[in-house]
Amino acid sequence: MSIHSFHRLIACAALAFAAASGAQQKPAAPAASPASAASQKSASQKAAATPAALRADKPLLPDSFAGWVTKDAPKAIGDASQADAQNTAALKEYGYQAGATATYQREGETLTVRALRFNDLSGAYGAYSFYRGTGWPKEDIGNGAASNKNRVIFWRGLIVVDANFSRIGSMSGSELRELSSQLPEAQGTKALAPPILSILPKKWLDAQSTHYALGPAGYVGSGGVLPPDLVGFDRDAEAVTANYSLTSGPAVLTLVEYPTPQMAAAFETKIRDYIKSAAKASPPFPKPMQDSDQASLEVRRTGPVVALVSGDAIPDESHKLLASVYYREDYVSVPQPTESEVSKTSKLLVGIASLVLLGAATAIFLGVFFGGARAMYRISRGKPVSSVYEAEFIRLDLRE
Repeated sequence: MSIHSFHRLIACAALAFAAASGAQQKPAAPAASPASAASQKSASQKAAATPAALRADKPLLPDSFAGWVTKDAPKAIGDASQADAQNTAALKEYGYQAGATATYQREGETLTVRALRFNDLSGAYGAYSFYRGTGWPKEDIGNGAASNKNRVIFWRGLIVVDANFSRIGSMSGSELRELSSQLPEAQGTKALAPPILSILPKKWLDAQSTHYALGPAGYVGSGGVLPPDLVGFDRDAEAVTANYSLTSGPAVLTLVEYPTPQMAAAFETKIRDYIKSAAKASPPFPKPMQDSDQASLEVRRTGPVVALVSGDAIPDESHKLLASVYYREDYVSVPQPTESEVSKTSKLLVGIASLVLLGAATAIFLGVFFGGARAMYRISRGKPVSSVYEAEFIRLDLRE
């Protein structure tokens, strides 16, 4: 294979990759409407920017599943205040996009379902941890689930589902798993869980007690320990709280991550001074801090993360728990049952590379095979291996 042929093969492979990538990223065009050309162009751009599985015109909830059938068609919810009037601010902090409600019936029983969609997996997980009560039994549904009597909350990808059964049954979990399988999974960077979760120590951690907050409403609503103004949510801080069962008593660990270590150092000083002020603190200690052993309250910083321990454990054990916190630049991803776009792209690149290598190997093999056969044929006739070594002249006999 010549150099030019090899370059042409590379160019064709690149064009194939570009075409395949464009086909994967460009969703199907919406049906034509009598709108103006400008409106059609705007709608087309909006559709191209939103994955097909997550568009607003795609229902979040199906009309039926596992024998459950809706009494009326699922009702779309636009504004966060319609989704949950009491927790509107928290939903907005978590990046609420849209929602839907539906009431299903089956053999005289009812199932009320509310689905909420968020900007990314971090927001969906935060909203799930906000609604899930601490210590609720864990269920195997979607990316995570918990139940409380007839109520089951689970999340999958960008969607949180709150289901209430009129009567819970042995197959209720299986039925919700079927519903979960019809919900879209998060893809690409939207599938990254909050990195701060990887910093939580696993030892002594109480299951189903983690709460993740992106703003003051979500933090207070999920039982935050510090005054929200002291956390620094206006500086893009993220907070997570979790309960730990230590030998001497329960403890609560609060982690707050800031954009930079310098910002974290400044807030560490503020929080430490606030703890030292005790009875003179302004604002006064929230109830979780008032109920804590004041000698066990301790704060430290690791990288851009500030950690605070509170609760009733003795100071030595609280200090050990706090000392086990260390910052590392890890990214937590939730296992995806479907193939991600990154995986598809990597497989395409591997396929292109394999095609190029196969073509090169085939060219080398054919060159050796045919060239070697010709060389053997010339040697058998007593000639040099290559015709390059033969000096062939045309002789003209001009003698009379």
